[in-house]
Amino acid sequence: MPDAPGRVERVLNLLALLLDTRVPLSREEIVRDVSGYPEQLSAYRRAFERDKEVLRGMGVPITIEPIGDAGEVGYRVKPDDYYLPDLGLTPEETAALRVAVSAISLGNESGEGALMKLGGLPSDGAAAIASLPIVPALATLFDAFRHRAVVTFSHRGRARVLEPWGLSSKRGHWYVVGWDRDRDAIRAFRADRIEGDVEVGEYGAFDAPADFRPDDHIEDRPWLLGDADPVVARLRVDADHAAGARAAIRGDVVTHELADGSVEFELTVTNRPAFRTLVLGFLDHAEVVSPPELRADIVAWLERCAP
Repeated sequence: MPDAPGRVERVLNLLALLLDTRVPLSREEIVRDVSGYPEQLSAYRRAFERDKEVLRGMGVPITIEPIGDAGEVGYRVKPDDYYLPDLGLTPEETAALRVAVSAISLGNESGEGALMKLGGLPSDGAAAIASLPIVPALATLFDAFRHRAVVTFSHRGRARVLEPWGLSSKRGHWYVVGWDRDRDAIRAFRADRIEGDVEVGEYGAFDAPADFRPDDHIEDRPWLLGDADPVVARLRVDADHAAGARAAIRGDVVTHELADGSVEFELTVTNRPAFRTLVLGFLDHAEVVSPPELRADIVAWLERCAP
């Protein structure tokens, strides 16, 4: 199986081939001309079917036509069905679209290509003010979201079964948000942290709440915004600061009320400097109880800062 970048390249090459041909191509002809497909018959057939679904999930109109008299079918994408028509944009509207395309980078030249199809000019090289890179899982996740299909994927080494209620971008990353069937709760997952392929179930498997907003559930706690291996920290906060700690440490955390009124929080940490900032914000009213290495990390930092 190709790695994720190799699969993205293969899907793009497949699209280019289907657009370029004037006659429908059989599956075998396509596999021969597009590099990256497995050699084994059953494997390349499954890979081709997945690639077709990715393209269809992106809105690409793949036409299926009969070939010869043996009942075989061929595939192609008719340019008239694929390319954008003239939208009749005014010069001012085209200029505004150019600003938007230049301001947000998608990690490739797709925005520039779409703009040129609409009659716009390529950018003058100005740096984008934000970047939203396209990741391999996005097309499949969007397809599942549109068709209300449950998805299964691996995230941080654990299998997840999710009803994708929405997708959104925040702080330069794409997130899929929905109902985690195993945890029986709403969860958000960064799309670039999904490992391997995303499996899509039957269409029409769920209905998302009408007022659901994915942005309301995307993680904004800085101690979870790192890429380090997650550790579960146990943080004890004095009673007179417990209310403030509850307001700052919200979401999916475990709390323990102690007899003296203090509170212990169990929270996942993937960004140690951000967690250190959280702890130091309570001055001497908070203590890292465990794990020992995280406690030692904060103690060592304080000793380095001491005069």
